Amino acid sequence: MQEIQSGIYIESTYPGVTVGAIATSNGVILVDAPLRTEDVRSWLAMVHNKFRASTNRVLVNLDAHPDRTLGARSMDCTIIAHQKTAQVFRSRPSVFKGQNAESGSEWETFDDIVGTRWAVPDITFISRIYLNWGAMEVILEHHPGPAPGSIWVLIPEAGVIFIGDTVMANQPPFLTYADIPTWIDSLDVLLSSFPGLMLVGGRDGLLTYDHVRAQRQHLKIILKGLERLARRNASPEAVENLIPGLLSDMEFPTELAEQYTLRYRHGLFQYYTRNYRPTEALNE
Repeated sequence: MQEIQSGIYIESTYPGVTVGAIATSNGVILVDAPLRTEDVRSWLAMVHNKFRASTNRVLVNLDAHPDRTLGARSMDCTIIAHQKTAQVFRSRPSVFKGQNAESGSEWETFDDIVGTRWAVPDITFISRIYLNWGAMEVILEHHPGPAPGSIWVLIPEAGVIFIGDTVMANQPPFLTYADIPTWIDSLDVLLSSFPGLMLVGGRDGLLTYDHVRAQRQHLKIILKGLERLARRNASPEAVENLIPGLLSDMEFPTELAEQYTLRYRHGLFQYYTRNYRPTEALNE
């Protein structure tokens, strides 16, 4: 557990996501859940030992991705998420069945995840919600792009912002439910309206504004490639040709190449079909 500002902690060693804890005088605000049940237990034990007596806690889901939400039920607390994230859960079966098993997500590397029961958010909002549990005000804001219900957690007094999958350093973005132009708009907002903050990514821990600019440029390259295919009326399978160039822009361990290729293959195919071949998407 790393203290990045007074009373604000992150943990980046769990598979899937970086989780956070914000200590207040009335309890602990937790940001995202570890993927595996044993990691949830470990994280809650650390939180309890660090903050001792407090049993009041609330969990914030930054979006609906399984990597950050499958462990939510084991967190055993009130869950806050965007209204569109809650809608995703209401449309899913109550038990996780391992759909999209070749999406390049972290959960796919753990067999025991299938069969986990989802936890539907208890509190939802549309644009912004303020949590006043103590001296530090915590603001949850809707910033879509990576997913319809993507949100950020801002702690103005501490100069910290949790931005989820809005920025992912040296790994492919998740595109299946993304809206790339809206995502680029959210990155522009981050650069123009939130300068000089400590950025906490949902997968990478602490990030820099150079990472934000790199993410923006990478998304523009993806969008340009997809639009070229659309102008040629290419089949969805043609997105495969974009993958080598996109991966070459990143530095990552060679053992992740297969997973990242899968992530691009699945995400690009779904994005292209949904946005440029909607008739085929409806017929699937």
